[in-house]
Amino acid sequence: MTDASSKPDKRTLWSAYAIGLFGMGYIDVFGFLIPLYAISLGMSATEVGALVGFRTVLTLLFSIHVGTLMDRFGTLRVMKICTLVAMLLAPVYPLTENFWGLLTLQMLVGGAVSFGWAGGQTLIAQITHGDAEYIGRFSFASRIGTCAAPLVAGLLWDIGGVWPGYLLCLGWGVFLFLTLVLAPVTDEVRGTETGTAREFTVRSIMPRLEDYVKSFAMMAAPIVAISMAVMFLRNSTSGVQNAVYVVYMEEIGLTGFMIGVLFAVIEGATGLGSLLGGRAMRLGDPRWTLVHGTSLSILAIVVTPVFVWVSPTMGIVVTLLIAAQFARGILQGLTQPIMFSVQSHAVSAAEQGSMVGLRQTINRAAALLVPPVMGLFADMWGTAQSFLILGAILLALCGVLMMWVYRSPPEPVGE
Repeated sequence: MTDASSKPDKRTLWSAYAIGLFGMGYIDVFGFLIPLYAISLGMSATEVGALVGFRTVLTLLFSIHVGTLMDRFGTLRVMKICTLVAMLLAPVYPLTENFWGLLTLQMLVGGAVSFGWAGGQTLIAQITHGDAEYIGRFSFASRIGTCAAPLVAGLLWDIGGVWPGYLLCLGWGVFLFLTLVLAPVTDEVRGTETGTAREFTVRSIMPRLEDYVKSFAMMAAPIVAISMAVMFLRNSTSGVQNAVYVVYMEEIGLTGFMIGVLFAVIEGATGLGSLLGGRAMRLGDPRWTLVHGTSLSILAIVVTPVFVWVSPTMGIVVTLLIAAQFARGILQGLTQPIMFSVQSHAVSAAEQGSMVGLRQTINRAAALLVPPVMGLFADMWGTAQSFLILGAILLALCGVLMMWVYRSPPEPVGE
């Protein structure tokens, strides 16, 4: 816990929580709609997987760069630019009905909303100095947004289809932008080069090789390396959910709103689980909490087709799906603040954006790889079978990670 003298003021904290609420939800609104839109256009599972996966291309390439820009020129300033880009491109989706046009939009918008969410993570780490308790509350606030996003988007899709859905994306962006405008610009988020002669010159905003080298060098710390590996595996489940999971739910007869309910359950449960992160941080070696929690969360989604096969009625299927989503949400919520906290404590205050950029890069590598691969598995062997094939691969990787943790020195219990 942060001591009393270093606690952020209430206005700054509540602004961060509001940004968290709208920031992560903005990713989910776009992410929820694109599989439904692509399916309505008659695209294959491979194409749906590509559209979901390729929204992370720019994030994969430039997260470290954008993170360093936040450190240098101010977190809120960079977030405002990213939010405006997503807002302006949202109404272009309904006007685009071909795969390559949507793929281009996905890359541009996916980068913008992901960079914006990275700013939210940077912001809370900066103003709370990496305190797991505050980060857990921030995660809880963000899950309120991600819980509401699929419900509202699914309902609007069932009512009116693509236009109401993407107008929601525009409106959501407006609210996010307002929270950024109203947030206090404290010393922690101002940026080291704000107001200097170098501010926003062409040279100063270009990617620099040394920034990437410095960020990847952070993984020389064992806890950072292990937590990044955990994050790759953990984010793989989101790739599954955002791609073939939606396709499979439609195949078994669920409506857009009911799929939205399943998404909302995991987001709500993740919010509840995140409130436990600060306590879990103090219980024991955080690496084992991360590894075990991630392994169980993977199991909770790859078992999806088994529920369909063994259930005699649709009511039982839905009940099991809801239970699995709730369990996965609790596990992912509990581990998220621990990951953010151990990574934040591993670097200085002036490097928080760079650390978040590295985290986003690892995250997006998983998000880019998993949906297209699983879409390919689905087209080759069937949608249901793709869950089991990918699940076996991910759980085997978790086993490798367990051996790594077992053979490395223990980490101290969090304060």
